[in-house]
Amino acid sequence: MGIGGSIFLIALGAIFAFAVEFELGWLDLSVVGWVLMIAGVVGLIMTTWFWNRRRTVVTTPVNQRPTVPTQDARVVEEYREVRHPGQQAR
Repeated sequence: MGIGGSIFLIALGAIFAFAVEFELGWLDLSVVGWVLMIAGVVGLIMTTWFWNRRRTVVTTPVNQRPTVPTQDARVVEEYREVRHPGQQAR
């Protein structure tokens, strides 16, 4: 469902439960609102639970990590400019 869908259900349920005072005879909209809010909260809890469960950590052994050249305790970034023939410098 996702976080957005869950928040939408909670908001829609709150509107039906607290703001709408209309009855259809056989259907009470405040009960529908409470059901929607409960479904939204359950969806939100399930989404956050699945997000925490899927978190993985990938580690690289120390001898396989790329080395960064340093100069005077600063990181030196390599920069290369490629120009096409006939292109002017900026």
